[in-house]
Amino acid sequence: MVNDIILGQYMPSGSFIHKASPKLKIISLFLFTFSIFLIKDSYLYFYFLAVSIFILKLAKLKISYLLRGLKPLIFIFVLTFILNAAFSEGEKILWEWGLIKITVEGLIYSFRFFMKVTLLVIYATLLTLTTSPVELSDGIEDCLAPLKFVKFPVHEFSLMMSIALRFIPTLVIEVDKIKRAQEARGANFSEGSFIARAKNFIPILIPLFITSFKRADELAVAMESRCYMGGEGRTRFRRKKDGLSDYLIFAAALAVVYPALVNFMSHL
Repeated sequence: MVNDIILGQYMPSGSFIHKASPKLKIISLFLFTFSIFLIKDSYLYFYFLAVSIFILKLAKLKISYLLRGLKPLIFIFVLTFILNAAFSEGEKILWEWGLIKITVEGLIYSFRFFMKVTLLVIYATLLTLTTSPVELSDGIEDCLAPLKFVKFPVHEFSLMMSIALRFIPTLVIEVDKIKRAQEARGANFSEGSFIARAKNFIPILIPLFITSFKRADELAVAMESRCYMGGEGRTRFRRKKDGLSDYLIFAAALAVVYPALVNFMSHL
């Protein structure tokens, strides 16, 4: 389970994708997300899937990383697909039993929803795999910089988001440790009904909450001991300037989302 959580982890490989501007990578992620929701023809989902694999290769990372990251979400993906297929409206009924109707339109809608969620997870994972937590925080802050004019705490918000992503793998490791400790004391998490197994996870949640608050307190003390007083007047040790290669990568991102925009406009 611990090795399957990829979202929030940074895996340096020295590729030019890793060295690209974090701000432009975050903007590109929003462009991809926006374009995925505009898709009207299903074949374009496979196009965006192929693009994600191509980006992974350019970043010198293995495809197994993405597959491993999707593994913990398989149950959620399958459940949402079944629910959408069973309760979506449609005219071409394939199978019916009570309130449950399996229609052609429902299956198409379920497939599109499944692909949207899968692609969103893949592209978000690609961002965290190729961007360090510090760069991610700086990138979010740069993207939200215009909000400083309305007194929005941009620096604090970006720091909070990067810390939250960074602690996802840490919390998963804590869950695994607590689960192993409970199993050593005779707890059983793999047998019984679904409700019984859900109840068995309560002894994991309480220590997890306590550990999470303890880590948050330790982090706050560590930041205070280093005289952290918020973003006002704070400078960066390293400030990355966008170069020609960064803008070329961003131009390539615009070219990637262009077919989705054309496809959307053609259905208006």
